[in-house]
Order: sequence, then structure tokens, then C-alpha cells
Amino acid sequence: MREMVKLFIAVAVFSGLSGGVLAAIQNVTKERIEYQQIKFVKGPTIKRIMEGCTNDPLTDRVTLADKEGDIQFFVGKFNGRPDAVAFETFGKGFGGVMGVIVGVDLKADKILGVGVTTHSETPGVGSRTKTDPSFAAQFKGLPITEPFQVKADGGQIDALSGATISSRGVCGAVVKAAEIYERLKPSLMQKIRRKQG
Repeated sequence: MREMVKLFIAVAVFSGLSGGVLAAIQNVTKERIEYQQIKFVKGPTIKRIMEGCTNDPLTDRVTLADKEGDIQFFVGKFNGRPDAVAFETFGKGFGGVMGVIVGVDLKADKILGVGVTTHSETPGVGSRTKTDPSFAAQFKGLPITEPFQVKADGGQIDALSGATISSRGVCGAVVKAAEIYERLKPSLMQKIRRKQG
């Protein structure tokens, strides 16, 4: 019985120490992992959408709390003024969750661009939502408040051939982006003004 108690105490101490070490490692690497994800996963899409901006939107960003969780807005300056933001939302594709960056012109409330960042879609079919520029180009210049749907559902977006569900996933992410944008725009503008300050 004594041996069992000693063994239990040893396991408990070892578990506590291991948990502490893992938590410390997570805290140390969290910012680095986040930066790598921004730079290599979201960054290329954000920079493509914000082409022509005079700042680095990857470093010039603000975070706002929302019912969906914390939302990072990447701010793009054109002619020295913060005129655009890009942020990520998610939609449900054929293979699972799809990450979609949506860029918005803050003055006109129109979409600057859309790009898929992460997905599990079928290679060569649904994956084209990320690689086919003509698909993403359909969103550019449209009001963010449009009810985005594929044409098969009565909307204005041409679904990619054989990838209707993936195309719906992108539309769903853009609709969610519109909801977030409308809800947070006043706070976003205030935070951007303070930051420029």
C-alpha cells in the first residue's frame, strides 16, 4: 500500500512538472507561431488584396473582441491614410472549414478582394477556390453588405465547375465577414484613429 502511495505521488509530481514545462513552452512560442502563421499563411493573400498600400499591413494591425472571438484587422494605408482592412473569417466547404481573407475599402464599404488561406478541399477541384484568380475576382468591387450566394442558389457568384460546395463555403465566409464588419466598424474606426493618433 505504501508503494502505491509513493508511486501515486511520484506520478502526480511528474505530471505537474510536465504540465508546467509544456505551459511555459507554449507561452514562449505562442507569439512566434502566430507571427509565422500571419507571414506565411495569411500574409501572401493579405498583401495581394492590399496591393499598392504604402505600409506593411501584416505589422499594422488592430485586434477587436467580438462574439466570434478576437478578430485581427490588417490595416492598409493608401496615400498615407488607413483606407482599408483585411481580416479572416471561416466558411464550411466540402472538405471542412475554409479560412478566407476579406479585404474591405473603409470609405466605400466595398470588397477589395477575397482569398482562401486554409482549406481541406479536394485537390484540383475545390482547391481551385484558392488558386483560380477569376473566382476571387467576382467579389471585387461589390458592396460588403451584398447577400453573397452562388448562382445555383439565386446569387451572383459563378461557382467553380465541380466545386459548388467549396464555392458556397467561400460565399458563406464573405457573408460572415460582412456581419462582423457591420458590427465592429464603429469600434474599428475608433481604434484605427487612436492608433494613428
